[in-house]
Amino acid sequence: MTNRFSRKPHTKRYFDFSLLVIVLFLIAFGLVMIYSTSSYSANLEFGNGYFYLRRQLISTIVGIGVMFFTTFFPIDVYKKGWIPLIIYAFGLFSVCLILTPLGYTANGASRWIRIMGQSIQPAEIVKVCTILFTAALLTKMTPAEIRSWKSVIYIMLTAGVSAGLIYFITNNLSSAIIVCGIAYVMLIAICRRSLKPYIVLAAIIAIAALVVLVVVSGGGANLGFRGARILAWINPEDYADGKGFQTLQALYGIGSGGFTGKGIGKSMQKLGFLPEAQNDMIFSIICEELGFFGGIAVLGAYLLLLWRIRDAASYCRDVFSNLIVTGVFAHLAIQVVLNVAVVTNTIPNTGISLPFISYGGSSVIFLLAEIGFVLNVSRNSVFVDEVEEDEEYKASRGE
Repeated sequence: MTNRFSRKPHTKRYFDFSLLVIVLFLIAFGLVMIYSTSSYSANLEFGNGYFYLRRQLISTIVGIGVMFFTTFFPIDVYKKGWIPLIIYAFGLFSVCLILTPLGYTANGASRWIRIMGQSIQPAEIVKVCTILFTAALLTKMTPAEIRSWKSVIYIMLTAGVSAGLIYFITNNLSSAIIVCGIAYVMLIAICRRSLKPYIVLAAIIAIAALVVLVVVSGGGANLGFRGARILAWINPEDYADGKGFQTLQALYGIGSGGFTGKGIGKSMQKLGFLPEAQNDMIFSIICEELGFFGGIAVLGAYLLLLWRIRDAASYCRDVFSNLIVTGVFAHLAIQVVLNVAVVTNTIPNTGISLPFISYGGSSVIFLLAEIGFVLNVSRNSVFVDEVEEDEEYKASRGE
């Protein structure tokens, strides 16, 4: 993620206000959509149409405070001494807390811990820990080590342990995939001239294709509810009363919105037809109320966000900071793509939230923490007439 375009000399502290504005826009838009999407169901369930909005607003305020901290806290501290290992262990420990009395179940899923009345999803902690730990690990490797099979396997194995804990303890496949995806993209970014990471990707695609083939050929029952999800993905109409119900309702919402939408607050699918519409399927309501153009505008905002994050990485002169920004980029890009793909039935339903817009306190807090890392890196970027990579940066890529 390097860029050789030139910029004017910059001798003062730089703060990426454009990135901050985009994030704040997505958050504000998300709050509006959460209220529009959840007010009906919240009023029925809790007698208060502002229930979900209020909780999300509190989490957002906390998240902005965390973002302020990560923006100004020295980022080099995360790679010193035993701190990376402590961060990694903390991520694993947080997932294990679900097995203690702190863990609790909601909507049939045991994915949260409750501390002082506040719910936290450890999978979100692990995503941040994966970014910091993987960045520190890759930074300490020599160019020869980075290009070796040993390092590729080691990086993916450490991420795989975290992903495995998330999957087996919380049964959250989507977060497990994202954790591995983050580590993989960071690995690709630092050893782009090696074919080994691409061989790993090809193997993963082959395994996924084999699983789909087994399900389609009649082995879905052996894969439990995940096999049923794949079958519902292929033929949602055949499972309209079960696993395909949510997908079909989401598609109805997108289709009924047309090009211009029905208008804010005028969705029909949120009136009990689309379960938990304020969570994973909120993009369907956006398309129903704001139409095709509204959906494209939201995706455009995400593209602008990713462009600004990439820009921060482009002008970063040290490997560790560049890798952190790359990890944040990977997290957001993977999550947005997978969420939209699920809502449009491009891939099987995996339960992935839409960053900054879907309801979820833990998600918005830790995503804002990651944005703080990017703002931190951009504040310390070096701007010269022609950006030249230093020897350490070139050596890390074997150039």
